[in-house]
Amino acid sequence: MDFLRFLAQHRTPAGEAVFQFFTYFGQELLIILILCLIYWCLHKKLAYQIGLTFFASGLLMQILKIAFRIPRPWILDPEFEAVASAVTAATGYSFPSGHTQAATALFGTLALFFKKTWQKVVCVFLFLAVGFSRMYLGVHTPKDVLVSMTLTLLIAFGISRLASYMETHRVSSALIGIILALCSVFTAVFAFVFLNRQLIEAEYAADCLKAAGAGMGFALSWYLEHACLNFENKVPLKKQTLKFIIGICVTAILEFGFKYLIGDGLLLGALRYFIIVFWAICLFPMLDKKFSWGFFSFPSKSQS
Repeated sequence: MDFLRFLAQHRTPAGEAVFQFFTYFGQELLIILILCLIYWCLHKKLAYQIGLTFFASGLLMQILKIAFRIPRPWILDPEFEAVASAVTAATGYSFPSGHTQAATALFGTLALFFKKTWQKVVCVFLFLAVGFSRMYLGVHTPKDVLVSMTLTLLIAFGISRLASYMETHRVSSALIGIILALCSVFTAVFAFVFLNRQLIEAEYAADCLKAAGAGMGFALSWYLEHACLNFENKVPLKKQTLKFIIGICVTAILEFGFKYLIGDGLLLGALRYFIIVFWAICLFPMLDKKFSWGFFSFPSKSQS
C-alpha cells in the first residue's frame, strides 16, 4: 500500500488520462477482438498460442482470486482513494490482476513470437504499461500485478515451447483439449465448493464459471478444428475484411443478445461464454470454410 500511496501523491489529470488509456489494453473485449482478428485473418497457429495462454492463465487467476479473497486497495485501507473512473471496472477480488493477466497473455505471447527487437520491445512495454496503470489508478497492489504477470509469462513461455515442440513432433490435439477441459471443470467445481461453503458470494463464483465456460469452449473448439476442420485464413484482403466484420458483429450479438434474453445467472453465464468462444473458434471458421463467403464474392474486371 505504501507504493500506491506514493503514486497517488503524484497523480495528475494528464497522468490519469494516459494510464486510463493504457489500462484498456488489458480489457477482455479488446483482447478477444485482437485474438479473433489474428485467428480468422492472419495467423491461426499464433492465435492458438495466444488463446491457450489467455484461457489457461485466466482459469488460474480466477482460482487464485477466490482462494485468497484479497479485497481491493480502498477496502484494505478506507483512507486510500483510487481513481474514480477506474473503480467502476474494477470488480471482483484484487489478487491477482485480471487486466495484467490478459495483457501479458496477449503481448507476452506476441513478444515471444516476434523476431525483430523493436516488435518485442513494443509488446513488453505494453503489458508493463498495463500493469503499472493498474497501480497508478489505485485498483491493484504491486503484489497483484507482479504475481499475475509472472505466472502468465511462465504459462506463455511454456505454451510457446509446446508450440515449437508440436512443429516437429506428433502431439495429440485431443490431449491438449482434454487438459484444458479438465482445468475448466476443476475451476467450476472449485467455485461451487467455495460458494456452497459460503466462503464467496455468487458474483465471484460467476466470474469463475464464465472463465470455465470460455475455457471449455476453447478446449472443444481446439479439438474439433484440429481433428476435422483445419480451416485456412489465406484469402484476399477484401474478403478478410468482410469476414472479420461479419464475425465480430455476430460475436457481439451473441454476447449482448444472450445476456439480454437468458440473463446472467451462474450456469447461464458459463453457457453464454462457452457459446461465444465455440462460435468464434469453431463454428464461424466452419461456415467460412464451407461457403468461402462465395455469396459475398466481388466481380472480376472481366465480369464487370
